[in-house]
Amino acid sequence: GDLRSVLITSVLNLERLEVDLFRGRHHWVPATQHLFGGQIVGQALVAAAHAVSRDEQVHSLHCYFVRTGDPKVPVLYEVERTRTGKSFSVRSVKAIQHGKPIFTCQASFQLSQGSPVQHQFTMPTVPPPEELLTQDELIQKFLQNPNVAEGYRKRLTKIQAQDVPIDIKPVNPPDIFSSEPQEPKQLFWVRARGYIGETDMKVHCCVAAYISDYAFLGTALLPHRQYRIKFMVSLDHSMWFHAPFRADHWMLYECESPWAGGCRGLVQGRLWRRDGVLAVTCAQEGVIRVEQTPNQSKL
Repeated sequence: GDLRSVLITSVLNLERLEVDLFRGRHHWVPATQHLFGGQIVGQALVAAAHAVSRDEQVHSLHCYFVRTGDPKVPVLYEVERTRTGKSFSVRSVKAIQHGKPIFTCQASFQLSQGSPVQHQFTMPTVPPPEELLTQDELIQKFLQNPNVAEGYRKRLTKIQAQDVPIDIKPVNPPDIFSSEPQEPKQLFWVRARGYIGETDMKVHCCVAAYISDYAFLGTALLPHRQYRIKFMVSLDHSMWFHAPFRADHWMLYECESPWAGGCRGLVQGRLWRRDGVLAVTCAQEGVIRVEQTPNQSKL
């Protein structure tokens, strides 16, 4: 009875123009009016996955955002079959707008192989998603506070109205009325909205690529909440896929920022299945520019 996830029916459903040439369109555009980085990563991985056999599964990808994307025109994805080996294959993808690359990506795929060499970190102990409020419910709760300034109320209402195709339940939501520094760590339960089901694992990896970029870089700002953001954009994004998962099932996204400086911030993330299996590891660096004058109170 579930509706198919819009991530499958629209966002990650590319139009094939030629053997290794695809066109992608936009579903959700952030308030910055720049293309959402997760959409570009996810669509590029879809294009790369079309150029490998069904038995090969993606194990890693490494991307660079080289130009700001234009939300008014589609994106072309050009795939190069860099190498096809016995166990590993590499595909390079270039995303193009207005005749220039806006993004480059290399994805590596592997045929399934067993090994006795196995270990992983331990999943953090957190409340289950059923006990937590969604991001939309948290915003609604904040909006009920009569002391919220009108300008901030409009911003919250705009965020609430955005058609993000992801369900999010923050484990430790920051106090939005405080500008006190916080530890650069965040925990979310996340999943794709709608039903995806049992399918080629590459599909779930493409959806996870989309999800992984949402609110990720913002982790680096938590110790610096007294400043107003002037400009924040992703520079690069890397992912490693470790174990099978369902992107339409709740997963815990553990994010932390070990470093920021030089107008850049570094974030790392781990996507955990509910049974404690580490499914995906992510890393990203982005440009972060802020106004030097600290923010005034939002109340």
